[in-house]
Amino acid sequence: MIRHCAAYRGPIPRLACRQLANTVLPYLALCALMLWVAARGYGPFALALAVPAGGLLVRLFILQHDCGHGSFLSSRIGNDWLGRVLSLLTITPYDSWKRAHALHHASTGDLSRRGTGDILTLTVREYLDRSRYGRLRYRLYRNPLVLIVLGSPLNFLVLQRFPSGMGLPWRTAWRDVLALDLGLAALVAGLAVLAGGIGPVLWVLLPVVCVAAWIGGWLFYVQHQYEETVWESAETWDFHRAAIGSSSYYVLPPVLQWFTGNVGLHHVHHLNSRIPNYRLQECLDAHATLGQVGRLTLRDSLACLGLALWDEETRKLVGFSHLRSLRPA
Repeated sequence: MIRHCAAYRGPIPRLACRQLANTVLPYLALCALMLWVAARGYGPFALALAVPAGGLLVRLFILQHDCGHGSFLSSRIGNDWLGRVLSLLTITPYDSWKRAHALHHASTGDLSRRGTGDILTLTVREYLDRSRYGRLRYRLYRNPLVLIVLGSPLNFLVLQRFPSGMGLPWRTAWRDVLALDLGLAALVAGLAVLAGGIGPVLWVLLPVVCVAAWIGGWLFYVQHQYEETVWESAETWDFHRAAIGSSSYYVLPPVLQWFTGNVGLHHVHHLNSRIPNYRLQECLDAHATLGQVGRLTLRDSLACLGLALWDEETRKLVGFSHLRSLRPA
């Protein structure tokens, strides 16, 4: 598999340019239409367009994500500068996120290196060893309403405006985050002048970012939080085994796969992060085994909502209800 995936790691400029065009242009057009409608006092009517615009924003994030891996364009400098430009649309600080995400790839499935760029996951034993207050905090954190519905928009709109937890040296993180915040402030101010106030801008910005955050939060959740996912101790952890065992293959309908930039083929991406998103399907189709491991359908993925703890005995991700079976009779 490793050798097979390596054959697909090269960027293809014409496909990259096509993706940029068919994502950026309709996204900007939809946002402009939403702003025009909201500026004329019909803000609630603009909400109908927030769903397709949010979907396109997810796709834009995948393009920025590929830039962070150096896989979207052939030039490292080109990838970095395109990623920084796209960060004005995704409102995600490029350099800081790139660093944190690299740490995520380097530690996926490693029990000794949890918590960087991923969702905090406790083992059953760790959860039981916590105080009552500690268990309550973890249960609240893992509640889907808190983790995804509230947490995902909060992360993109608020938490990423500050440099803490970005995985970069403090000064570098401040420079990266502050530069983006100033750029966003200038962009929002300019749009407010054009629209005749900040209100119409918020009618566009907030719903579109929330829709994209909900979709992105859910995708990130099911990519690693599924029953058959694998966690290993530092002594037995292996990068390539973790890529296959700890990352799902989320089988989505073609239209959803397009909007999400093939990110559902996450096991392939973790095997070789230098494969651009527009070549992941080609890589998967050419290797029979890649299409059989870690499969999750839309229906299957709903069951993932109840999972929260890694059971070292059964070697599966389980829900809190599993704890009842551990109580002595």
